[in-house]
Amino acid sequence: MSEFSRTYDPRQLPGTAIDLAATEAECAALARRFGLVRIDRMEARIELIRESAGASATGRLKAEIVQSCAVSGEDLPVSIDEPVNLHFVPAGADSAPDEEIELEADELDEIEFEGGLFDLGEALAQTLALAIDPYAVGPNAEEARRKAGLLDKDTRGPFAALAALKKSD
Repeated sequence: MSEFSRTYDPRQLPGTAIDLAATEAECAALARRFGLVRIDRMEARIELIRESAGASATGRLKAEIVQSCAVSGEDLPVSIDEPVNLHFVPAGADSAPDEEIELEADELDEIEFEGGLFDLGEALAQTLALAIDPYAVGPNAEEARRKAGLLDKDTRGPFAALAALKKSD
């Protein structure tokens, strides 16, 4: 089960924009899942539209997260504001293992669902995960690099961090 599950039946969509917000417990669970310090807020305003084969979801996802700086490890607050444009389609027949399938650009954001319900919440959680910069750096990153000896032109390269560790022994 998803940490942020919001399921919908495409045959019974509300016909208007909906507001979704993660609870404090859901934010904590998602933060653990994505390796974040915390998620202070995650919300979305989404327009759900019934389509002949499923549904489309368009809108915006907004979140306030705190992640670790990739260099210094310090807490780094980050604001996320992502457009959402998803298409939920019923699962189709399986293709043969050797069959080559070509997708058009408008098919790349399709999410298959089974059992008559699609999980918009999980799709939004995955959208958040894709928006997180895994190499985000904070204002003290340069100082951390300098202390580790990574800014000196003699110690640049793929083994610079190891050389700096060896020097400190």
